[in-house]
Amino acid sequence: MLGTALNAGVSPETLRKIESGRVATPAFPTIAAIAGVLGLSLDAVWAEISQSDGGAGLAGSDRGPAERLAS
Repeated sequence: MLGTALNAGVSPETLRKIESGRVATPAFPTIAAIAGVLGLSLDAVWAEISQSDGGAGLAGSDRGPAERLAS
């Protein structure tokens, strides 16, 4: 996780907050940067969000998209 956060230009704490759902709506540039580091397209991220919780956001499922991003 540390490498992912630093390569995306966000703090490890910010990434932890996104993963845990403490940041309900992360800023678009943050998600874009994390997705880029992980080699994910924004289309794939959006599809995952929409599929897992009806597009309501990152929190709200047992293992949400933010957790899958950090895997």
